[in-house]
Amino acid sequence: MPPMGQFGKLYDSDQGKALKLTQDCGWLMATEILSFNIDISFAPVLDLDFGVSTVIGDRAFHRDPEKVSQLAGAFIEGMNNAGMAATGKHFPGHGYVAGDSHTDIPIDSRTYEEIEHCDLIPFKELIARGLSGIMPAHVIYDRCCDQPAGFSKFWVQDQLRKRLGFDGVVFSDDLSMEGATVAGSFVRRAKAAIEAGCDMVLVCNNRDGAEQVLAGLDEMNFKPDQTRLNKLRGHPQLTYQQLKNNQRWIEVEKEITSPDIL
Repeated sequence: MPPMGQFGKLYDSDQGKALKLTQDCGWLMATEILSFNIDISFAPVLDLDFGVSTVIGDRAFHRDPEKVSQLAGAFIEGMNNAGMAATGKHFPGHGYVAGDSHTDIPIDSRTYEEIEHCDLIPFKELIARGLSGIMPAHVIYDRCCDQPAGFSKFWVQDQLRKRLGFDGVVFSDDLSMEGATVAGSFVRRAKAAIEAGCDMVLVCNNRDGAEQVLAGLDEMNFKPDQTRLNKLRGHPQLTYQQLKNNQRWIEVEKEITSPDIL
């Protein structure tokens, strides 16, 4: 499957073809994952490619926020057609900083107005179109708040929930990333994310940390919003064996993986 930035390059020369291929790509990814009974994927990236972030890079569809909205919207439509909800990331935008939040604590020193008139556009437009999930960035926007977005009531409650009207599920980014260490221990990170307004917390790369968080959540008696979570349940349409014999899958897989397609 090509990097999403390739669809952005194609969009500049052939908008219709780019949107069709992007939708097909979203459908293919979601259909294949659902066939293995994995009902969610944390996709797509809604960040902008400013040309400075190596961790975002061509995972982003484009530099232009309107083009990102169009392409990501097509990808989400493909996912939804396959029976999978989408999660946009990394709110309010990770593409402007060079630091990789897996290994660094990135700081974005732009004003809120600069972020609003650029990075927030895809989130705003896709929330209006029914985006189901959002993942905040482990980035500190120090002219707005002194905490990473995923630990920030300013970003999760004031901006995402109230100002943008998002009523879906908010996932923390991986709490084992370096960008999350500012909150302290794994349990403190989980509590900070929940207190900021996250519905679910993720610990993806540290087993001990995950066990600590599970024990800590039991002590907190944390109860996520089941109504929101239920909307994210996947609806598989094909088993893996059926998928391998499905004509649409065969055609789309060939289309997306062809070296000449882009």
